[in-house]
Amino acid sequence: MNIHTILFDLDGTLIDTNELINESFIHTFKHFGLDYTPEEILAFNGPPLKETFENIDLDKAEAMITTYRKHNLAHHDSYVKAFPHVKETLEMLKQQGIKMGIVTTKMRSTAIRGMKVTGIDSYFDTIIALDNVTHAKPHPEPVLKAMEHLDALPEKTLMVGDNHHDIESGHNAGVKTAGVAWSLKGEAKLMQYNPTYMLHDMKDLLKIIGV
Repeated sequence: MNIHTILFDLDGTLIDTNELINESFIHTFKHFGLDYTPEEILAFNGPPLKETFENIDLDKAEAMITTYRKHNLAHHDSYVKAFPHVKETLEMLKQQGIKMGIVTTKMRSTAIRGMKVTGIDSYFDTIIALDNVTHAKPHPEPVLKAMEHLDALPEKTLMVGDNHHDIESGHNAGVKTAGVAWSLKGEAKLMQYNPTYMLHDMKDLLKIIGV
């Protein structure tokens, strides 16, 4: 397989922030007297916060973002961990000369914090975060920007993610895509967006690049 560049979503793909995200939403909704089911909260995991909160209450969106981020950062380091086999796979990919980047809907500073806490920050040649783009995923801009930074060709690039935004952003940018079966949304849901591959273990990437 001729893959030279791999772009990764961060939350839910490389690092497990699901519980942290969930708790941050619950805390925020409680604070603003809102009530959502666990299923509804699950749907908010992925899109930019601004989009989620503006759809709920345009007037209170900014205040909600502030409440969410405050809680999220206060509890960040005790919740966040890398998914199984992430670190050793990144190590192997690096040894094979694969260029790697992060494409996330998080703010840059929080993304870097998560990468540092989990010890994966040294593997990536670029980070495209929410504050680096005009249009978030599923728009192709974040993927295209990462490719530009890494001097990557679309036919030799793979975008890996746990959310339909990741797969669609990859499709829109004309690159190959991989979903992760450990996505909270579930493998079947991700398959509906026709990723090129489905990873059941992070080490599956090694097979894809032919190691």
